[in-house]
Amino acid sequence: MALPVQPDTIPLVIVEGFFCSAGAFVWGNFHEHSNHACRAGRRRDRRVIFARVGPVSSLHDRACELYYSLVGGTVDYGDKHARLHGHKRFGRTHDRGLYPEWSKQRPLHFLGHSMGGPTILKLQWLLKTGFFGVEQCPNMVLSVNAISSPFRGTQLVYLLGEDAEDAPAVRRFSMGSVLAGCVHILAYLAPILPAGLDMHAHSRSLSFNESSFSVTLRQLWRSDWAETEDAAPFDVTFQAARRRESQLEGAVNPGTYYRSYVASMTEGCRRGSPYVPLRHLLTVPFLYLSSWAMNLCDRSLLGPLQQDTTGRVTDGLGQEGCVESMFTANDGVVPVFSQWHPFDCSETKCRHDAYPLDHSRRNADRPRGARETAPLHEDPENGVWHVYHIEAAHHVSLVPFWVGTSRQKAFWRDLGSWLCAIDAKRSVTQP
Repeated sequence: MALPVQPDTIPLVIVEGFFCSAGAFVWGNFHEHSNHACRAGRRRDRRVIFARVGPVSSLHDRACELYYSLVGGTVDYGDKHARLHGHKRFGRTHDRGLYPEWSKQRPLHFLGHSMGGPTILKLQWLLKTGFFGVEQCPNMVLSVNAISSPFRGTQLVYLLGEDAEDAPAVRRFSMGSVLAGCVHILAYLAPILPAGLDMHAHSRSLSFNESSFSVTLRQLWRSDWAETEDAAPFDVTFQAARRRESQLEGAVNPGTYYRSYVASMTEGCRRGSPYVPLRHLLTVPFLYLSSWAMNLCDRSLLGPLQQDTTGRVTDGLGQEGCVESMFTANDGVVPVFSQWHPFDCSETKCRHDAYPLDHSRRNADRPRGARETAPLHEDPENGVWHVYHIEAAHHVSLVPFWVGTSRQKAFWRDLGSWLCAIDAKRSVTQP
């Protein structure tokens, strides 16, 4: 008797966040856990691709770099975009793409951490609008999976130096201006630095091969990169998020599966003003301090992103709480509401659920001694944001730094199960 045909195991592309390009070296050996469902279903292990994008590039530039790193060829940022923002139209050349067969018939799963999430949505938007050609389409992105992603911006960028009244201007001597200076130094020394410090600044002619030291010194005082709208810091402002939403960028595609993992290190969000437990000071002191600062940030920065003027709102889990707590709860980098998805819940399709990363609880209903032989996600729904809230978690609890915690293992097992369920459903629905 012939064995049933198993669905294809579609590769997963990982897109890293701001100032992160370490790849598998940092993300570690999670494959044993992410492939659990594949092996239980007797399928091939899933191929994982770490995409090469600029760690400080704008969402548009990152999306272009992501596309060409996969299909190959010379990165084309678009003539109109390049002229508008004053840099070269073309970037580096990839002699061979990481997945040159990428197409509607051979789609890919995507996982983005932090700014990697909005980068994936920008890529899907460019595919939808024909930026890469009319033969490309948003269904090439089979699933979007995001962890702690600032879809609607973050107040941290203002705390670091972005001028709230005059963005993208950066306040002098702020932490943001210091970071911008570091970027220029790294870009200037790019030809002799390791790949892990590559700023992908080819189109901006910032290296010592194309720019003088005196020009670099002037950039350290006022950065032509950091103080433009074509840069990562501006793209995570609330102003930039409002602009994207006004253009309907980030609207769900019916042929794509969406999931976001929402971390929160603050507590007491539904009883009053959130607070940051002192234990985080011992484990992640920088995130502890940034989380406290975000709690104290002026909510007027949100502008039209404020959902209610009555003083009460309902969060994604249907729990009522005060406006202040709903918008100041955060993971140390991104406010909780921004991690959900683009747009208000009333303006998109979404489902919210608590997400206990406790393997014993997640398998409590399985008979004693029984093996887990099927995915936990029996019938994934496309065109809907599946939002999972994770309590007592910070911006880097799950990724990118692999330390082998039980939470990390449970996360990768669940993500692998989710992707396998999507693969199986696609194999049935595809002609």
